[in-house]
Amino acid sequence: MSFQLGTSVLDACVLSALQKEDQYGYSLTQEIRNLMDISDSTMYPVLKRLKKEGYVETYEKPFDGRNRRYYTITDLGRVKFKSYIQEWINYRNMMDKIMIGGIDNE
Repeated sequence: MSFQLGTSVLDACVLSALQKEDQYGYSLTQEIRNLMDISDSTMYPVLKRLKKEGYVETYEKPFDGRNRRYYTITDLGRVKFKSYIQEWINYRNMMDKIMIGGIDNE
């Protein structure tokens, strides 16, 4: 995709993925990477910010003799995700009108 993706889009994608199930950082990065070109160095600051803002929490779970840090969406994160959905619908409708329907000069 040639359009630049802002932090809000990344935040919304992470919260969307966590709505389905808790995930550890690497698996979450791989899921988001299937949608857009991102790196680990991009994803971890996003996760850190979402945690700081109270949208996600972490917990550790043993795996092959070491702990994995899992991310889970909070109630506040679910509220934020719902607002992202509404903002996305409004943005998409505006862009559809401009890009597909043309600009109305009336």
